[in-house]
Amino acid sequence: MNAELIRQLIEQGLPGARAQVQGDDGVHFEATVVCEAFRGKLPLARHRLVYATLGERMGGEIHALALKTLTPEEANA
Repeated sequence: MNAELIRQLIEQGLPGARAQVQGDDGVHFEATVVCEAFRGKLPLARHRLVYATLGERMGGEIHALALKTLTPEEANA
């Protein structure tokens, strides 16, 4: 698993999302995801939306994913 593939999966699964993903060891990653769909949602709900785009890879190929989830307004603040 690589950071670019994770970015693509997140952006495909959350229309309009922009994701930046980093991870050097192939199993631990950090992602910042900016998406309008996060508006009005608590952090846990936002994280669940992102995890849903990765499906069974979470806990398997992806051992850990640290998330920062923002609406476009939050990202521009």
